Amino acid sequence: MEIIIASRAGACYGVQRALNLAQKAAQSGGDVQTLGSLIHNPQVVAELAASGVEAVSKPEELTASRAIIRSHGVTPQVREGIEQAGADIIDATCPHVLRAQQAARDLALEGRLVIVVGEESHPEVEGLRAWAEQAGGQVVVAATPDDVPSQIDGSVGIVVQTTQRREKLDAIIDVLKSRGIEAEIRDTICSATSTRQEAAAELASQVDVMVVIGGHNSSNTTRLFEICRARSPQAFHIESPDELQAIDFKGAQRVGVTAGASTPEDQIESVIERLRSFAESQEE
Repeated sequence: MEIIIASRAGACYGVQRALNLAQKAAQSGGDVQTLGSLIHNPQVVAELAASGVEAVSKPEELTASRAIIRSHGVTPQVREGIEQAGADIIDATCPHVLRAQQAARDLALEGRLVIVVGEESHPEVEGLRAWAEQAGGQVVVAATPDDVPSQIDGSVGIVVQTTQRREKLDAIIDVLKSRGIEAEIRDTICSATSTRQEAAAELASQVDVMVVIGGHNSSNTTRLFEICRARSPQAFHIESPDELQAIDFKGAQRVGVTAGASTPEDQIESVIERLRSFAESQEE
């Protein structure tokens, strides 16, 4: 059984930066907490908690002198709440998310209706909406073209959740164009997301089984899985090596592996090691 790893897989720059900041804060001593899960990866969150860096859900729950803002960013109201709580801020917001927040704010300041292409309940999208609204803008979150308002007066601006698929952005642009609306588009999709999706799609079409590693609560990993499943019915989304036990690899000659942008290298390696042990047992 041959194990093939996608050419682009695993933790992106923004996630690795957030991890480095949190680990450095933990090693420096003193009390520190994260506001929300640092990244959408349960194992990482558990490891941070074990090292003394616990997550709280809102500023009022902060008891530490330092607060880490998660990679997905926060709303301006939450940032103000942290300051009011008296905690020093360690800002681990992904730079690409910061760029998207600024784009949402700028479009609102221009007086445009801001359409955020993304998932309504995702923390990054909540932040994009809040930054635009604080600048006085009207905001619509659109996960699909059906979410675009039937009545639009005035100019439109589009900003995108950084981990969204480009097809979703294109579909919403097409709907607006069909109605004669030329929107100001700020394409804030992260290149790391695009390259991982392209590499996963290519590999999934070439293997017998595709394994996608990452948190079940991770949007970017879920999208990778959806892309792989569309090309390989034998695609599986797992968080840990133990979940491989439920997969039937019998007869599989080529197994592909990819991982979401919130999946650290050590988690990928642990899955690959388990797959290698399966391959060795087949040879015996």
